[in-house]
Amino acid sequence: MDSNELIKKVRKIEIKTRGLSQNIFAGEYHSAFKGRGMTFAEVREYQYGDDIRDIDWNVTARHNHPYVKVYEEERELTVMLLVDVSASRNFGAVGEEKRQMIAEIAATIAFSAIQNNDKIGALFFSDRVEKFITPKKGRKHILFLIRELLDFTPQSRGTDIAAAVRYFTDALKRRCTMFLISDFIDSGDYRTPLTVAMSRHDVMAIQVYDKRDSSLPDVGLMRVQDFETGATRWIDTSSSRVRKAYGKWWYDRQQQMATSLRSNRVDFVSVATDEDYVRALMGLFKNRSTV
Repeated sequence: MDSNELIKKVRKIEIKTRGLSQNIFAGEYHSAFKGRGMTFAEVREYQYGDDIRDIDWNVTARHNHPYVKVYEEERELTVMLLVDVSASRNFGAVGEEKRQMIAEIAATIAFSAIQNNDKIGALFFSDRVEKFITPKKGRKHILFLIRELLDFTPQSRGTDIAAAVRYFTDALKRRCTMFLISDFIDSGDYRTPLTVAMSRHDVMAIQVYDKRDSSLPDVGLMRVQDFETGATRWIDTSSSRVRKAYGKWWYDRQQQMATSLRSNRVDFVSVATDEDYVRALMGLFKNRSTV
């Protein structure tokens, strides 16, 4: 797209998603994602009920009166967005294209992160790692990230979640919070890389799909194309057998995804392109904050 059109789209997404993160997600995000630990803040006089293990003996000795150390949560996090940029994200039959919703979800998380003074970075992947954006803070960095989400052209068309997760785990040694955003149309096995990632990081998954990914309409002969391989074929959607076979393929794929994520205790949510992703994200955040 040309630069003027891109600027307009970036601005539109910024207005929408920054408003969401300010008005809706601020509290949920903060309570859902904990800081790295507790850091020393100050000392104060001992009060009844304080833990004696927190007594600062050096200060106590100087003042001849017990003082305790006070700690506060170290809030700053590093948040990474692992974003699927494979060709299947360009599909959009019901609602908006998957790529548009993926960009909005990623932007909403990014603005929520910077409001909490967290760093935000991204890794774009297809069947290879396409781009790595180093985690940083600030509005300028967020706008750069959104522009890339909208206008990035990958070199490959396929999907390899396992390769993306392995790269992420190798690249970031310090613990961080990772969002895996994809339609999860991937025939590979990514359970082992997820197991390794979960042992070091806080991992969540968001599936964005189109209703036509999950079922075929009864409209007679239809020419369909696999976005990732480019292969095309004609199918008879008036056949109930064909529609049932397609539905079973989708169901089996969803079960495989759910099993892979649940076996690694990864919190996840699925949202269709004609659904409200705000509600989906709120559910994901609230579920984490109550655990």
